[in-house]
Amino acid sequence: MMASGSASGEAATGARGVVTRFAPSPTGYLHIGGARTALFNWLFARHHGGTYLLRIEDTDRARSTEPAIAAIFDGLEWLGLAGDEPAVFQFARSERHAQVAHALLEAGHAYRCYLTQAELAARRELAQAERRPFRIESEWRDADPASWPADAAYVVRMKAPRDGETEIADLVQGAVTVQNAEIDDFVILRSDGTPTYMLAVVVDDHDMGVTHVIRGDDHLNNAFRQLVIVRAMHAMEGGWPDPVYAHVPLIHGADGAKLSKRHGALGVDAYRDEMGILPEALFNYLLRLGWGHGDDEIISREQAVAWFDIAHVGKSPSRFDLAKLQNLNGHYLREADDARLAELVAARMPGVPDRALLARAMPVLKVRAKDLDELASGAAFLFASRPLALDEKAASLLTADARGLIAKLHNALAAQGDWTSDALEATLKHLAGDWGLGLGKLAQPLRAALTGQATSPGIFDVLVLLGREESLERIAAQAEPAEQA
Repeated sequence: MMASGSASGEAATGARGVVTRFAPSPTGYLHIGGARTALFNWLFARHHGGTYLLRIEDTDRARSTEPAIAAIFDGLEWLGLAGDEPAVFQFARSERHAQVAHALLEAGHAYRCYLTQAELAARRELAQAERRPFRIESEWRDADPASWPADAAYVVRMKAPRDGETEIADLVQGAVTVQNAEIDDFVILRSDGTPTYMLAVVVDDHDMGVTHVIRGDDHLNNAFRQLVIVRAMHAMEGGWPDPVYAHVPLIHGADGAKLSKRHGALGVDAYRDEMGILPEALFNYLLRLGWGHGDDEIISREQAVAWFDIAHVGKSPSRFDLAKLQNLNGHYLREADDARLAELVAARMPGVPDRALLARAMPVLKVRAKDLDELASGAAFLFASRPLALDEKAASLLTADARGLIAKLHNALAAQGDWTSDALEATLKHLAGDWGLGLGKLAQPLRAALTGQATSPGIFDVLVLLGREESLERIAAQAEPAEQA
C-alpha cells in the first residue's frame, strides 16, 4: 500500500457521498479494538455506497515504526479492510497542519502563549491544593502583540469559547452536551513549531473529505475541542462543515474490565498466527461485538453491508468472549474450501506435507476442529513416520490381546481388494461379528495402531486416507510378530 503525503483541501465530499476513515497510530500491532473500529467504518461506507479511507497517524516519531505500519496494513488486508485509496501519512502533512495553525493565529482564533512549563505546573498544583479543576487561564489570550517577549518560546493555543455550550448529536451516544467553560485553550502548535494531534486530526479529516468520524468513545471529549477548530476555520473560509460523530464503546474482557494483555491476545496477528482463526470468523465476531441484527449469529460479508446501521451499535461496552469466537471459527472452518484449508494447515506443519492429501482429509478433519492448529494436530497422523509414536491413551489400548487382534486383522485386510470406506466398513463389521466383538472393540486398537492416538476421524476414513499399503504397514508394526502370517 502506497503512502499519500497530502490530500486536497478541496475534497469533493459531495461527489463521494459518505466518507469514513480509520486512523491508527503505528506504535504496535493492529489492536483487536482498532480492527473493530476499522470494520465499522468500512461497513458504514459500504452500506451507504461511500468511500473508506486509511490514515496512519505517525506524528509520534519516537514510537512509530515501519514494522508496526506493515503489521497494520497486513492485518487490515487479511480482514479485507484495506482502504479504497492509498493511505495518508499524517507526519508528511505537517506543513499543511502548521499552515492552518498560522491562519487561525492571524485571524484571532488562536494566540501565542508564553506560559512556561514551570508556570503551568505551579498553577496546576494550586488548583489541586484548592480542590478545583485545573483550567488554562492564560494572560496571553488577549495580549497586545506589542507585549510579546522577543526571542521567547511560545506555543499556539486555540481560543476556546467561554460562554454557552456545545452539543454533539452522536450517532451512537445520542445528544452529548458540554459547557464551553470546561474546554481549555488547548495547544495546536508546539514551541518547536510542530502541530499537535488535536490540530492534525481536524485538518486531515477536512482535507480527506471525511463526513463521518467513527471511532472509540475514549475520543468523545476530543470531539468538543476539535469542533472549536472546525468552526473557526468554517468562519474564516467556509466549507468546513462539522463532521458527523459516532463514538463506539470500547471492548472489555470477560471480567468487564477494559481489554488488556492479561485477557489474552490483543493483536489481530495473534488471532491469525498463534490461534488459527480465519479472517471471516474474526470479521463476523467483531461485527457482533456491540451490534446485531435480530438473533442472527452467522452473518456473511454481503449481509453485513446490507444490514449495518451505526445507530444500532449499543452504548455499553461489549465483552470479548474467546470461546464464542472459537465456536464461530469452527463454523467457518466447516464452510471453508478444502484446498484453501490445506494450504493454511500445511503452513503449520513441519516439512512440506502433501497438500492434495490434506485437502482430501479436510472433510473429515474439520468436523470438530475449532481452529487451524487443531486441524494441523488432527492431520499429523497422515504424515507420521513408522514406527508410530503412541500417545499414552493409544499405548494403553494396545494390550497384548489387542495386538494379537491387530495381527489377525492385518491378515484379513491384506486380502481386501476394495479399499473404499463402504467396503472396509462392511469387512470390519463382518469380522467383528465373526469374532464375537462389538465394532468398537476392534476399531479402538486399530485406531491406535493407525494414528498413534485414541481419537481420530472415523476409522474407515483413516484407512482410506492412509491408503492400503501404508495402513497395512502400520497395522503390521503394532501386531505381535508371532501372530503375523
